[in-house]
Amino acid sequence: MGFNFKFFGSGGTFPHGVHPPERKAFAENAAIEVMPPPDKVVIPLLQNVGAPGKPSVKAKASVAMGDRIADAGGFVSAPIHSPIAGKVAKVGTTTLPNGRHVAAMPIKAEGEQLSGRDLWDENFGGDWPREGLARYGDKEIVDAIQNAGVVGLGGATFPTHVKYVPNDKKPIDTVMINGCECEPYLTSDYRMMIEAPEPIITGALLLGQVTHARDIIIGVEDNKPKAVEALQKAAAGTGIRIAVFKTKYPQGSEKQLILAATGRAVPLGGLPLDVGVAVSNVSTAAVVARAVLRGKPLTHRVVSVTGAGIRNPKNLLVPMGIRMGDLIDYCGGLTADAARIVAGGPMMGFAFSDMETPVTKGTSGITVLTHADLKREAETNCIRCGRCVDACPMNLVPSKLALASRKKDVDLAQMYSIMACFECGSCAYICPAQIPIVQLVRTGKAVVIGASKK
Repeated sequence: MGFNFKFFGSGGTFPHGVHPPERKAFAENAAIEVMPPPDKVVIPLLQNVGAPGKPSVKAKASVAMGDRIADAGGFVSAPIHSPIAGKVAKVGTTTLPNGRHVAAMPIKAEGEQLSGRDLWDENFGGDWPREGLARYGDKEIVDAIQNAGVVGLGGATFPTHVKYVPNDKKPIDTVMINGCECEPYLTSDYRMMIEAPEPIITGALLLGQVTHARDIIIGVEDNKPKAVEALQKAAAGTGIRIAVFKTKYPQGSEKQLILAATGRAVPLGGLPLDVGVAVSNVSTAAVVARAVLRGKPLTHRVVSVTGAGIRNPKNLLVPMGIRMGDLIDYCGGLTADAARIVAGGPMMGFAFSDMETPVTKGTSGITVLTHADLKREAETNCIRCGRCVDACPMNLVPSKLALASRKKDVDLAQMYSIMACFECGSCAYICPAQIPIVQLVRTGKAVVIGASKK
């Protein structure tokens, strides 16, 4: 095929994990389409880990595409920008897929809107230089990322600028760009790597520059050879390494990716920074390049609409705040046997039913499952088989976490490090007793957090 796979670190993978059906075929060959601009968007003021945004415009104000409409609510926060030209309405509320009710700013479209190929080119088209980037200073890069409202687009939504503020006490020697996209069904990052590898490479170089990292590595699973080929071609001569890892879930988790790529184990409760690594998603790297080189904010993202329950699976470039129902309608609507709509993928996503739910910076996909996909046995008692322990990539004891949650036992939950679980779902997937371990862990975390506030 004209390129060689090369495995790095711990044999190209990490200990434990599971192998759920990939189900990428629904949308992996669907080129990214630009959705027509909507008549209205509803912009949640919380779209990142940390503090929500604070409105910076008043009702009835006219805004252009890219205008700031909310300031960051703190250092661990990100500003928010309008994805369309229009008039701002009074701030109300909306419900996110995880059930959280948050403040939201409606904007009604007015005037001419950027659309089609022009919108794609404004986001990811055109030239992306790989040389001459040294003219951008460290502070200039970090400020551009922060002002553009960039957050992690892999789903975590951690404000990106926070990761790259210079830290003399914990220097970064390796920047890891995550292109694994291990969640079943989802293909938005895959299509970005194929169709827009140039801004990904430029963004990776900028992140390597601001950290003064020795190594820049882009990690991709070996079930994505076309993405590997596109990235290798775009990265030629830059010194960036394209590392190909064995396909296994959750290879895309940053701690597992770091271990596979470098052999370094992030300590329990620690951060990648503790082992000298910074991790960002491939789509995040692309919007970093756009923020620094073009001074443009994050207003649109690519979303997969996929699964057996959707008539025409697609990958779409969409504005933040568009109704998820609009994306489903654009893809031909639901099939007759559609049974569950998930924001994200089936392993870590949240089921929702309200078609008014808006797309946010963290929306990587919408997966529609059918009744056949959801067939499962009734829950039974834990048989202490230990499969959840064998599968857990964090070396936790999920059965104990589930027990602690059911008993609302804060001490037991903390003893077994419930907050270290990142809810990948490997335990629930492998459990022969069909125990909803992830849901129980989420409940247990809420109990622990509530107890800490008393």
